[in-house]
Amino acid sequence: MSGLENNIETATLVDILRHRVLTQPKQNLYTFLVDGENQKVSLTYGELEQRAKAIAAYLQSICSPQERVLLLYPPGLDYIEAFFGCLYAGVIAIPAYPPRPNRSLSRLKSIIDDAQATLALTNQTILTSLKRKLVHAPELTHLRWLSTDSIHVDLSEDYQEITLSENTLAFLQYTSGSTAKPKGVKIAHNNLLHNLEAIHNCFQHNPQSRGVIWLPPYHDMGLIGGILQPLYGGFPVVLMSPLMFLQNPLRWLKAISLHKATTSGGPNFAYDLCVRKYNREQELDLDLSSWDLAFNGAEPINYDTLAKFADIFSDYGFRPEAFYPCYGMAEATLIISGGKKSSQLVTKTLQGKALEQNRIETAHSNEENSRTLVSCGSSLPNQKIVIVHPETLVQCPPGEVGEIWVSGASIAQGYWQQSAETKHTFNAYLKNQENEPFLRTGDLGFLEDGELFVTGRLKDIIIINGRNHYPQDIERTVEESNFYIRPSGVASFSVDIEGEERLVILAEVDRRYWDSPRTKSQSNGYPTTTNTSKAQELIQSIRREISKNHDLQVYSILLLKSGGIPKTSSGKIQRHVCRANFLAGTLKQLTISD
Repeated sequence: MSGLENNIETATLVDILRHRVLTQPKQNLYTFLVDGENQKVSLTYGELEQRAKAIAAYLQSICSPQERVLLLYPPGLDYIEAFFGCLYAGVIAIPAYPPRPNRSLSRLKSIIDDAQATLALTNQTILTSLKRKLVHAPELTHLRWLSTDSIHVDLSEDYQEITLSENTLAFLQYTSGSTAKPKGVKIAHNNLLHNLEAIHNCFQHNPQSRGVIWLPPYHDMGLIGGILQPLYGGFPVVLMSPLMFLQNPLRWLKAISLHKATTSGGPNFAYDLCVRKYNREQELDLDLSSWDLAFNGAEPINYDTLAKFADIFSDYGFRPEAFYPCYGMAEATLIISGGKKSSQLVTKTLQGKALEQNRIETAHSNEENSRTLVSCGSSLPNQKIVIVHPETLVQCPPGEVGEIWVSGASIAQGYWQQSAETKHTFNAYLKNQENEPFLRTGDLGFLEDGELFVTGRLKDIIIINGRNHYPQDIERTVEESNFYIRPSGVASFSVDIEGEERLVILAEVDRRYWDSPRTKSQSNGYPTTTNTSKAQELIQSIRREISKNHDLQVYSILLLKSGGIPKTSSGKIQRHVCRANFLAGTLKQLTISD
């Protein structure tokens, strides 16, 4: 593998950690910023393996190989130790977001039921909190609970070496549930190593690289890109909780500056949050000149966001050529496409009306209803991307939008215990071409000169009067209609009203919008339904912008408090849940449009 010196032969992640322990046992690999800033704890390669072996030894005494084991930790080193403990024991890890106060346990219950997990690993703090919730969640009482921070490191002496192969399942990556019920993607060691090598080569990592990552460690980008890639490349990474980032997005940039990071990034909304939180009158003590790869993926990339970010933070040493748009998903382990490091963004401005009909027609940026797309780079080596009509299964001709299909060694083994879903998603064939199976990504896009442009999610497309509307475009229009609409706080979808598809919009509104004498009628600063003049002004302005930019009439607009829109634990909007809740009348809105 190119991430390892002298082309050391490896088949699993365990082989890679063992190699690192032999060559650099005392070098720090993971540093976790407990408070997001100054308080920190670290793990060397040697310490990580010793802790992993201790946990693995305990697991070997109570588990069978390939048994499914749930990991329920807050972000931190405990989680990483437990993940590698599962790898060393040969059991299948299931990373999951730990239960949060006043939040539903439905997703966790769904995962446990699907994976048939009988053991859950956590730390003492989470376990104490969970015991109070188990009274109201009898489905969780059958699990055996183990706090790994109580396992003494000396138990590592009892670890029994096991045989792992490249085809051994390493973990189940449960999908975010942004468009459907969570499904467990089966990730084998060979999938991981192929994808880690691809990331290593695309990002041009080396032992002098430095990472800063705030992404949730329970999902593909945070786990594989943020935690496993540094191990593969042999360079240190500084980690922080996503909560610390969300509380103050500039903490992310401060950590990059302080630790001289070369690699960091996140979804588009992370850059947008930094832009929104920045105050030009505030002088920041930042030096972003070390940051030479700012990856952007996991959701549609907005060119205006990147332009604004570069404009603001170029004063602090950020270089626009550091932007690295990429595309990937859990079913492909992680990365599917990426650009050339240190190159300028590749963009294409299209006619919005033509795009509604799945046609690619060039436009000028100042044209009405034009849309500028950012390329997500080209396909990885030893991989194939094709654009396919999602209904006829025929490969699309140039100049036409279709579903993105992928084949290659990074494609996972399928969904856990879901043969029909696996066949549909992982074993798709082009019409009259049965020689090569593809992964159906469910995303729409097109290829031009080898560059992949992603236009939207197939299941989220809003079709009204025979025209396709991308929800992220509508949501961006709503966000830009008023500064107090929260970033990544808008959802759009359609509902059937008397046989006709009609547009519905949900928008989270910052409480500061209501802080005026005529609307501040409650102690929490939000309006009542009898005092909604300001709310109606906001609703009307949204209607005007949607009509002007999309030629659409909105059926209903609901204004919500912060956090009112259902999202996955990785921050993706669950539009299908939004739609179901709207139809059921269960959304806690501030006011409803007339």
